[in-house]
Amino acid sequence: MSAHQETIVVIGAGGRMGMRVSANLGTSPYDALYCETSAAGVERVTAAGRAVTAAVEAVPLADVVVLATPDTVLGEVSHELVPLMRDGTVLLTLDPAAAYAGLLATRAGVVQAVAHPCHPSVFLERTSAEQWADTFGGISAPQDVVAAVDEAAGRDRVEAVVRAIYGPVLDVHWVTVKQLAVLEPTLVETVACMVGTLLKDALHETVHTVGVPEPAARAILYGHVQIALTNALRGSHAFSEACEIAIAYGRETIIKDDWKRIFDDAELDRVVTRMLRI
Repeated sequence: MSAHQETIVVIGAGGRMGMRVSANLGTSPYDALYCETSAAGVERVTAAGRAVTAAVEAVPLADVVVLATPDTVLGEVSHELVPLMRDGTVLLTLDPAAAYAGLLATRAGVVQAVAHPCHPSVFLERTSAEQWADTFGGISAPQDVVAAVDEAAGRDRVEAVVRAIYGPVLDVHWVTVKQLAVLEPTLVETVACMVGTLLKDALHETVHTVGVPEPAARAILYGHVQIALTNALRGSHAFSEACEIAIAYGRETIIKDDWKRIFDDAELDRVVTRMLRI
C-alpha cells in the first residue's frame, strides 16, 4: 500500500505533540484524521483548520494510529483503541516509557512501534533564520529520530511515517524498546536535562546570591556552555590544565560517586515507574 493510500489517525491531536505531528501530516501525502476529547484541545485543532473525528469512528479506518497523549494515560488509551484496529495497523507511540513498562495493549496483527525525536543537534549547521528559530524540531531544522518496532517487516512503513511527522529528518536510528528507554529518560532526561536545569540554578545563584550583573553572567555562561560541549563531546580543543582541575573539583563536589547506577535495570525501572505514576 502506498503512502498516498494510507490513513494516519492522531489521538490527542490537540496536545503539544499532537499539534506538532498534525501540522506535518497536513503537508504529507498521507490521509489524516484527528481525534481529541478535551474542549481546549478541540478548540486548538479546529483553530488550525483541522476537523475533529471521534476515535471510535477514525481508528477502524487507520493504517497507523499515533498516540500523542500524555505518557500517564497511554496504557488506558491503548486498551480502548487496540480492539478497534484492523489487522496490520501500526500502533505508534512517541515516547518509550509505557512500551518499556508493558502498559500498552497488545493484539496479534497490530504492530507496535515507538519513535522519539532527537531534536536538532546543538552541533547542527543551521543555514537560515527559520532553522535557528526551530529549536524543538519538526518545522525547519533537521533532526534525527530513534525508533523501535516489534516486527522488522514493518520497519519501512514506520520509517516513512516517522519521516513525515517529525520532518525534516536526517536519519532514523533503530534500537530496541529497552535501549530507547535507556536513551530517554536515562541519558537525555535524567542526565542532560538535569544538567540544563542545574545550569539555570547556577546562573540564578551567580546573579541573585553573589550579585554578578545578569548580562555578564549570561554572556559568559552561554559562550562557555558551547565550548564545554564542543570540547567534551567532539574534542574540538583541549581544556586547559587549570580548567581540568576545576572540572575535577566540580565532579567531586556535585556528583555522587555512584552516579553510574542510573544505568542499572533496577534504576531504569524506578524512574519509569515514577514518571508513569504506576
